[in-house]
Amino acid sequence: MNSIEAARIGFRPVTPDDYALLDAWLKTPHWREWWGEPEAELGYIRDMVEGRDTTRPFVFMVDGKPAGYIQYWFVGDHLEEPWLTKAPWLAQVPADSIGVDMSIGDAARLSQGLGSAVLKAFTERLRAEGHETIVIDPDITNKRAVRAYEKAGFRPLFVSRESSGDTDTPVLIMVQMPEATRDNSETSR
Repeated sequence: MNSIEAARIGFRPVTPDDYALLDAWLKTPHWREWWGEPEAELGYIRDMVEGRDTTRPFVFMVDGKPAGYIQYWFVGDHLEEPWLTKAPWLAQVPADSIGVDMSIGDAARLSQGLGSAVLKAFTERLRAEGHETIVIDPDITNKRAVRAYEKAGFRPLFVSRESSGDTDTPVLIMVQMPEATRDNSETSR
């Protein structure tokens, strides 16, 4: 599958019934490489579902079947400590920006165009809701994700660092421009 039709993609909010599926995905090698400890990550998702975190979690569907996880979060809700120490780049993007994170459930579906198709469909939905600036912050070494995000219309903005415990990780801050802006900037080059 080199690309997937947007009509085949759907989104539904995560519910407690999804916890077992998310736990299984979080324990797979392609998730463990980029996400934290499965128990902690599932705890964060529970906080979202139960209203203790403003991040909005979704299961994305392909042909009506769960195929992965995607969430969006509000930059403005993270412009305080400890977030600014862990991710100082947050202060460098507009406060009304939203961030997106995602992962494909089954490793067999990686590198087939699914991630970029899902991300493009999801950001179109976010734009329809009135969100202008959408950012994503992949680990700079996650080349597969960076390529997928570029295919979904995201462009590199700058490189920053994120801290987690004793480690500092370089992250590529990417922003997606609305189609009209992107078309105008590409033709003016």
